[in-house]
Amino acid sequence: MSNLQLLLLFFSAFFGGTAVFLFKGGNHKLLKIVLAFSGAYLFGITVLHLIPDAYHGNDNLVGVFILIGFIFQIVLEQFSDGIEHGHIHKHGHDHAAFPFGIMVSLCLHAFLEGMPIAEGHQHELVFGIALHHIPASFALGSVLIAHHQSKGRIVFFIVLFALMAPAGYLLSNALSNGGIGNLQQYFNRIMGVVIGIFLHISTTILFESSADHKFNLRKMIAVLLGIGIALAGFLL
Repeated sequence: MSNLQLLLLFFSAFFGGTAVFLFKGGNHKLLKIVLAFSGAYLFGITVLHLIPDAYHGNDNLVGVFILIGFIFQIVLEQFSDGIEHGHIHKHGHDHAAFPFGIMVSLCLHAFLEGMPIAEGHQHELVFGIALHHIPASFALGSVLIAHHQSKGRIVFFIVLFALMAPAGYLLSNALSNGGIGNLQQYFNRIMGVVIGIFLHISTTILFESSADHKFNLRKMIAVLLGIGIALAGFLL
């Protein structure tokens, strides 16, 4: 993986988060289109590349770990309020306290998302994760503003979030190369957890990308384009 791709992962999240200082109001149509596209693209990459690769080792328990990852993401969202989907939820209680649950669960989610990149699908996954992190980071910045955090603290936590996916890649690369103990033999199971997370995130984005679960024309085009690009990359 090149340094340019690592920088793309970092700056997509960084600029997505800091853009919250430039855009006001709750109507961000372009971000919703990007979210629908990235969800479809991640779903295509997961089905076409990650799942087949995870079963190459003939480990029959990979499916169990995919289910674990799926359920684990459900648990994470109990603390993150669905920020991974680019959603901003407004609550009636006091927003003065720092949202530790959201920050920790979102960082863990981004860290795990960076892990599959070490398996050879850098171009496809870097692009998909980078797009996915733009609305997620924007939502994070919006939540931090709602919790009355200072501008300096908001930038700091956005930078921290932006570093998580590259850090996940570095750990995953060490695991796949056998650089950390004997964990390489469990790498496909670790990837199973990540696949479960990807499946939950991407399908949730697709089902919740519009009110009342109805796609408008623009979002339908974005979804078809995301799946089409993933399929073209697989076939070509």
